[in-house]
Order: sequence, then C-alpha cells, then structure tokens
Amino acid sequence: MIDTLSFFEELSQTLDPPAAKKIAKLMGQMYTELSNMVTKEEFKELSATVKELAGNVKELSEAQKKTEQRVNELAEAQKKTEQRLNELSEAQSKTEQRLSELIEAQKKTEQRVNELAEALKKTEQKLGELAEAQKKTEQRLDELAEAQKKTEQEIAQLSRGLKITNERLGGLSRSVRYALENEAYRHLPAILKARYNIEVIDRLVRTYIQDEEINVFGKAKRDGKEAYIVGEAVLKLDDRSKLRQVWDKVSIVREEFGGEVIPIMVTHFAKPDVLERASKAGIIVIQSFEWV
Repeated sequence: MIDTLSFFEELSQTLDPPAAKKIAKLMGQMYTELSNMVTKEEFKELSATVKELAGNVKELSEAQKKTEQRVNELAEAQKKTEQRLNELSEAQSKTEQRLSELIEAQKKTEQRVNELAEALKKTEQKLGELAEAQKKTEQRLDELAEAQKKTEQEIAQLSRGLKITNERLGGLSRSVRYALENEAYRHLPAILKARYNIEVIDRLVRTYIQDEEINVFGKAKRDGKEAYIVGEAVLKLDDRSKLRQVWDKVSIVREEFGGEVIPIMVTHFAKPDVLERASKAGIIVIQSFEWV
C-alpha cells in the first residue's frame, strides 16, 4: 500500500499544500484501483511505475518551483524594466521640452541675427554716407587750406605794406612831434613866465639822460629857486596813461641831478578829463593853440 501521507509531505515541499494533497489523494486512489485489477506481479510493476511517476512528479514539482522562481525574477526584472522605461519616458519628455525650448530660442536667435544683419546693413550704409561726407570734408579742407594759403600770402603782403605805412606814419609822427617840440622851444619860455611865474634861464633842448630821450629839457627858476624843466610832447593827450611818460622822465632827472623838477606836457589837444588828472598830479599841460 502506498504511503499517501509521506507522499503528501514530499509534494508539499515543492507544491502548494492543496495541490500536494490533491495529487497524493489521486495517487492513493490509483494505487487502490490498480491493486484490485491486476495480479501481484503486475502490481509490483505498476507500483514501480507509480513510484517512478511520483519521482517524475517530484522532479516536475522541483522544476515548477524553479520556473516560478525564474518567473518571479523575470517579473522583478520586468518591473525594473518598466521603471527604467518610465524614467526614460520622463527623460524623453524633458528632452522634448528642452528641444522645444531650444527650438524657440533658436527661432529668437535667428530673429535677432536678422535684426542685427539689418542693423549692420544700415550701419554700413551710414558708414558709406559718412565716408562720402568725410571725402567732401577733406576736399573742403583742401580748398580752405588753399584759401588760407592765399589769405596768408595776402596778409603777408598787407603786413609788409602796413609795416611800410607804419614806418611812414612813424616817421611822419616823429616829424610832426619834432615840429611840435621845435615850436614849444620858442613859445614855452614866454607862456611859463606869464602863467606860472617860471623863468627859463637856459635854452630848452631835446636831449638824452641815462639813455632816455627827454623831449623838453632846460633849467629854470620858480619863486627864486632853481629847477629843471622836464617835458614830454604828444600829438594828442587823450589817455591818462600818457601822463606816466613824463613821470618816468622826471624820476630819471631827479636821480641824475636832484633838486626840484617841473613836469610839463606839450600837445596839440588834450581831453578835459586828462587835463583834470594832470592838474591834480601837478603836471603843467600846454596846448599848441595857446601860443598862437
């Protein structure tokens, strides 16, 4: 008789208990039915076959167990694969989003490049205009330089002419001034005596003292005291600064001879304000019309 309990225990190690119990029960029934249908010798053969079958079932059970283990491993691998696929899908989604962003950025970049190209075109056009304007400016400068050259030549000619004119005017001015001085030498003694009680005791002359020209110089007496007359002759006494000329000569004579010095200005015409200033400064001004 087959030991179904032992057979069940062996099967339950590789199969689920319900399945192991069902197979053990089935094997027991097959063993009972066969024992009633065959001879003793046949039964032994069948018994050996059943045992061999039980062994095969056990091997199949072990293979099933390994298959289930492999299936579990494959299921786990499949799970990991699906997880990896999800990650790849997410990465793909992000990549597509990034590509969209890059495409948009590229579009904006191309637009910006087009704008820059247009700006560059306008800049080149403007540079061309500036170059043309510069060319015209340089041409104008050349013309101005040529005109300046001619102007300088004309100025040089005018300068030479003016120099000659000034020399002539200077000579004429000196001639007129000398004529004024010559007249003053003849008329001053009488005018000084009559108006200022100054007596000229020596002839009035033109001379140099300390390398400085003195237009009118001579000895005189005022109120019985000896003094020196120092005079300057100017054609027109219209500027107060001209009074400084006679004071400079007075300083030279005082330094050279000492004593009293009488400053005089001889002119054809003197402005009223300059006359007033001269009077306050103690300078005698005599105009040419006074000795007529």
